[in-house]
Amino acid sequence: MNLATIATEDACHLNSGCGFPAPNAEIFFLEPYSLTLFGHHLLISKSIILALLVALIVITFFVAVSRSSKLVPSKLQSIGEQAYLFIRDQIAREVIGKEGDKFVPFLGSLFFFIWICNLMGVVPGAQFPVMSSLAFPVALTLMVYITYVYLGMKHQGPIKFFTNAAFPPGVPKAMYVLLTPLELLGLLVTRPVTQAIRLFANMFAGHLLITTFTVGAYYLLSPSIIGALGSATSFGVTVVLTGFEMFIQGLQAFIFTLLTAVYIGGSLHAEH
Repeated sequence: MNLATIATEDACHLNSGCGFPAPNAEIFFLEPYSLTLFGHHLLISKSIILALLVALIVITFFVAVSRSSKLVPSKLQSIGEQAYLFIRDQIAREVIGKEGDKFVPFLGSLFFFIWICNLMGVVPGAQFPVMSSLAFPVALTLMVYITYVYLGMKHQGPIKFFTNAAFPPGVPKAMYVLLTPLELLGLLVTRPVTQAIRLFANMFAGHLLITTFTVGAYYLLSPSIIGALGSATSFGVTVVLTGFEMFIQGLQAFIFTLLTAVYIGGSLHAEH
């Protein structure tokens, strides 16, 4: 149960004697759903259900597009082709080069999965951005990091991959004393940590902000001029923030995918 529901049940309004029930991190810890499967009692969280739903949506869409391919494309096929070309031309080829074509399925899967997971934060009935649960950005980042390191070791050699990163060419040898620890720190820690936290923090903050103004609109709703104006203003801000949040949701999916392409490009070519 989230704080908006608590505020509704307690009839907590302006001038009702209770303070503003400001949302906090508790709204991200939802009660899991209980179900029995083959005689086993299971608990499943809302974020997992939404993630599975999003995966099903993405898979179903692209399977449907690939099966209905025709010389004269249908509307569905046209949308699928534009989605593919966006990933290929704006991310894969732009960052990796021609070699990036073979990574388009991977990059496209990442982008659309993350994007729709983020959009769940503004979809009625769902209203929870999956990537605001830290476990999901961390899991995706680990997958990207393992892919990056594997490709780097495969194309540059197991040892050469790390030495190329630790000792970049064209740098005075005396600078390696300072530069090498920073480069290794970036390779082993900074890159994966910041990639995960950036996605998580944006979705966490955006959802918390929208929830705050939503609860504020309900709390201020009262038979008074100040209450009515305050409630209307808070509701208007909620609408504006929702539109802005939808932009951020797409942007964060793009940035995560773009960084993945940058890392893959760096693993294929040491000079990058």
